[in-house]
Amino acid sequence: METQRDSLPWGRWSLWLLLLGLAVPPAAAQVLSYNEAVLAAVNGFNQRSSEPSLYRLLELDQQRPDADDNPDTPKPVSFTVKETVCPRTTQLPPEQCEFKENGLVKQCAGTVTLGRANGYFDINCVAIKKVGLGSKVQNIVDKIKTIGRRIRDFFFNLFPRGES
Repeated sequence: METQRDSLPWGRWSLWLLLLGLAVPPAAAQVLSYNEAVLAAVNGFNQRSSEPSLYRLLELDQQRPDADDNPDTPKPVSFTVKETVCPRTTQLPPEQCEFKENGLVKQCAGTVTLGRANGYFDINCVAIKKVGLGSKVQNIVDKIKTIGRRIRDFFFNLFPRGES
């Protein structure tokens, strides 16, 4: 015959398991880091692209501190991608592909969300040449960066620090 004292260790384990289950967030509630969201946007860009080669992240412009911790709030982003030697049909992730010598470089700006379940991005990329830019091309690059900064500033003004 089992006594209450004999069943006590099982009761403690079930209590610990319950507490552990409450402490660990469900997979749908997990959040991407800013860098992971940008890499997901690059992968999405590659999937939608009709170009023959994959693109890989070349440079990520510095992220401004965000006052809004809601992962579903769009975060402004600006980055540069460069063409790789890998064909778009490859199964390799872009991070494993070497950059193509004299490959096409694109400046991208837009927004990403960090929510893993509904991660979303709205990115526009424009082709540029990084080396030996002429003054007209450099002006276009500067304008694209300005637009990216304005998008970023718009969202930071829309959701100012300290508001819930």
